[in-house]
Amino acid sequence: MTMSDRIPVTLLTGFLGAGKTTLLNCLLHDAHAGRVAVVVNEFGEAGLDHDLIEEAAEDVVLMPAGCICCTIRGDLSKTLISLLARRARGELSFDRVVIETTGLADPGPVYHTLLVDPVLAPNYALDGVVTVVDAVLGVDTLNRHAEAQAQIAMADCIVLSKRDLIDAAQLDALGARLDKLNRTAPRIHANNGGVPTGALWGLGLGASADTPDQALNWLAAPAADTPAADPLAGLSGLRTAKAQAPIGQLAPSHHATDDRISTASITLENPIPVEVFDFWLDTLIALKGSNILRLKGIVHLQGVPKPFVFHGVQHIFEPPVPLRNWREGESTSRIVVIARDMSKEDLNASFAMLHMQPEQVASAQGMTAHTLSEPF
Repeated sequence: MTMSDRIPVTLLTGFLGAGKTTLLNCLLHDAHAGRVAVVVNEFGEAGLDHDLIEEAAEDVVLMPAGCICCTIRGDLSKTLISLLARRARGELSFDRVVIETTGLADPGPVYHTLLVDPVLAPNYALDGVVTVVDAVLGVDTLNRHAEAQAQIAMADCIVLSKRDLIDAAQLDALGARLDKLNRTAPRIHANNGGVPTGALWGLGLGASADTPDQALNWLAAPAADTPAADPLAGLSGLRTAKAQAPIGQLAPSHHATDDRISTASITLENPIPVEVFDFWLDTLIALKGSNILRLKGIVHLQGVPKPFVFHGVQHIFEPPVPLRNWREGESTSRIVVIARDMSKEDLNASFAMLHMQPEQVASAQGMTAHTLSEPF
């Protein structure tokens, strides 16, 4: 089964009360949204419209109550496998799946399961992570809860709910806060919980981009206030020599494991030697993999005619996808990292390895892991 044959999965996340269920109800009322199987994990939040569930009972699965990050290896996997079996038997007809996590869930385990489960990985493809943010309480929530930060950092798209309840100054403050966590994710303002049909689909364009512009937009969607003259000028909200400062200490809550998130990016004009890129990526993941919330890029390697897209979370990466329609003569590599508990000095020290020469890599490979970890 090819990537295009797999069932696309959208992971819908957001902190408690952000408006995920309202968004889902609007989605399921949208006649143009296609046939969507919804996996809902209720945890003290208002459920889906039960009249709607009766109308679309064969397309909605309500999971037992419980935190999705605790039951990920059990209930969710079984539910998705059951959906596959029912679809194969002709009992269900759906084109995609939306998984609504609890407001307290870290999206990472869900992402990992979809990529590594021997039954799910060949049949489902993560189409994107959508994070809903309460525009009224967003800044305060981000200041107090590490989970909310991780949800923003991992987002492919951010949906702002309750926009009509705040003024322009409050919106600017929220936008600045989101920029520090994830400037590359496009933002959509929900209208009474609804968003334009299809706005939540096709977010993982790096895995299926047909044109250079699609790939670049996936990698570096600028914030609304970023000048549009150069679509890469706002890559991660940074320039090559800059990185966002880490966020201050936060009060941990349920399952809080991180309280510092920073973002950095790098552009390299010339193709990277294969051994240099492999050494950088292998070293970063081996030593800091658990800290990587998002890592994605468009990379040109020496001796390889076309660039490829790569994308991963922590230790798990999707298979690289070559960009066969790339423009001739364009050889700039662009990489974005969003990490926790890594300062800008840490991230820049890691990126510095990409400037190494092959002979330096051969020498460095003889060092101990302790020595290599000292710079970052």
